[in-house]
Amino acid sequence: MSVVVRRPLLVVAVWLVAVVASFAVGVGVFDRLVSDVGGTPGSESERAGALIERAGPEPVDLTAVVHGDAADPAVRSAADATVAGLRGVPGVLEVTGPVPSTRTGRALLVRVRLAPGDGVDATAREVARRLDGVAPGRVVVAGGPLTDDEFNAQARSDVQRAELLTTPVLLLLLLVVFGGFTAAGIPLVVAVVGVGGTLAVLYGFSLVTDVSVYAIQVATMLSVGLAVDYGLLMVSRFREERATDPDVRRAVGRTLATAGRTVTYSGLTVGAVLAGLLVFPEPFLRSMGLAGIGVIAVVVLAALTLLPAILVLFGHRIRPTAAVVPGAGVFARIARGVRRRPLLTMLATGGAVLMLAVPVLDLRLAQVDARLLPDATATRQLHDAMAVHFPELARPAHVVVVVAAPVGSVEVRDLRARIAGIAHVTGVETTPLGPVTVLRAAIDRPAHTAAARRTVEAVRALDAPVEVAVTGHTALLVDYERTITAHLPYAVTIIAVGTLLLLFLFTGSVLLPVKAVLTNVLSIGAALAAVVWVFQEGHLAGWFGTGRLSATHVSVPVLVATIAFGLSVDYEVFLLSRIRERWLETGDNDRAVADGLQGSGRIITSAALLLGVVFAGFLTAGFVPVQAIGLGLLVAVALDATVVRLLLVPATMTLAGRYNWWAPAPLRRLHARLDPHPR
Repeated sequence: MSVVVRRPLLVVAVWLVAVVASFAVGVGVFDRLVSDVGGTPGSESERAGALIERAGPEPVDLTAVVHGDAADPAVRSAADATVAGLRGVPGVLEVTGPVPSTRTGRALLVRVRLAPGDGVDATAREVARRLDGVAPGRVVVAGGPLTDDEFNAQARSDVQRAELLTTPVLLLLLLVVFGGFTAAGIPLVVAVVGVGGTLAVLYGFSLVTDVSVYAIQVATMLSVGLAVDYGLLMVSRFREERATDPDVRRAVGRTLATAGRTVTYSGLTVGAVLAGLLVFPEPFLRSMGLAGIGVIAVVVLAALTLLPAILVLFGHRIRPTAAVVPGAGVFARIARGVRRRPLLTMLATGGAVLMLAVPVLDLRLAQVDARLLPDATATRQLHDAMAVHFPELARPAHVVVVVAAPVGSVEVRDLRARIAGIAHVTGVETTPLGPVTVLRAAIDRPAHTAAARRTVEAVRALDAPVEVAVTGHTALLVDYERTITAHLPYAVTIIAVGTLLLLFLFTGSVLLPVKAVLTNVLSIGAALAAVVWVFQEGHLAGWFGTGRLSATHVSVPVLVATIAFGLSVDYEVFLLSRIRERWLETGDNDRAVADGLQGSGRIITSAALLLGVVFAGFLTAGFVPVQAIGLGLLVAVALDATVVRLLLVPATMTLAGRYNWWAPAPLRRLHARLDPHPR
């Protein structure tokens, strides 16, 4: 790190070029996002998709609802003329309608089937333009590339809105924390670098694999949050070091030796947690794990090189902190209060968090739904219009059965008849695709219900002399949950072992890493419970522009659990670093806990507040899954920085006493060799 202190201008110049290049390249990721999440390689659902793909791409369907009096001759005449014209548009295979609503009589339904291929996007836009001419401003058209474009546009809009809303608030809070523009601005510089690195990393992944629209918001949340955390930690420690030695370069060097070590271990631990996502074959989770690790690497590197270089150049403008009196301060008083009733504190706080986590027991998963988009989008408006005017068509998603036989074969006819006799199946539609036939079984239960799952299992249990594969929303959920369940033990093992090992290397303790894992699980349970209570069960859902969804999107639980665990470990490292420093200096566990909590409490609380602002910004997102992830992480951070770090951790460390720092002799010798300079 000596080059950072000796050549700060060179370091800043290199980073400036890298950031400009990252934004220039990274913005291209918004044109490469996909909305599908929950696919499972090797599953029967994937095999069904492969059968359809081999038979040739399926046509693309658009649906339009024309609002107006279906009996009005002018409205009907305009719709008929437009439909007739659509049949002559190149790329249009079939047009049905206009069909009047029998429920309200206030709408007409038009369906358009397009030929797949490179020109389908332009054809879809032309169809939408012509349909809008029937009744300008009163026609909603969605489906196919139109819906995909809305998902991508929403992803871009959500990121921009969140940054626009949170950046001024972050700057204001940093000003309050540091009392100066220079100190407040440095963490934001690291945050900007993190955003640029995030876009560049995701763009690189988009060249080799699909990148979900949800990934952009989640990765941005993670990068900005960690950048602010690390920036706050480094600048705060620099101000402390300058209080004892006004020389800027020496203060930067000591900051790197202390807070820099904390940042390094924190980044490694959060990265190890995200590495748990790599065991899942589901592309979205795996890509999020890889992207998250890449994002963390960028943020940690910036915190350890760019930030110290800026401090060397401008650190003389940052005021040192006031001298800290050992044992004084509000956080030290909290620690002493906990020390008087440690067992009661542990039982009360642990029990309260467990009670908050109860709703997570009702967690149910669901696939992409139009209700996940905001009201202003055409896809959402079409969904709502179909529910009002054509409720007979607004049915749960079909169970899709792909049969490797032509449409008129005996095998297809026999299988179709047997599927029609299964419970909850209300009808079967047949679509020929050359040598393959697609049977779409309508069911009377939502895709996320147990009844729908039993229907899928019953269809899959049918014998047939030809190859048959079942897919559709319910089948995808069944396959996804099986895959998650099968790979979850491996993910948990990687996360637990990685966390335990790195925290042991950081502290030299056997007990503290175990305690950290157990207490962090409490925050995760409460975070997921909040998501279930609000979005799945509908309590306060109106605050977020949605209603009761009855299920949680498949992307939410694993991501909230993984990121929340990583951030909890992040704060654990912040706290334990200061406690251990005082333990090494004094050998007094109670004093070390009190002084360590006083030394880190303000940083952890401020970091949690700033990170909470970042997550709160994503509550304004248009995607419900992003809102759910933002809420879950906001709750996790709030609980972790208050109940867990200020009460539960001091209580458990007080009860454990000197055993906090115990390790078997062989492990102590190993730690001494691996970490000869513990501070």
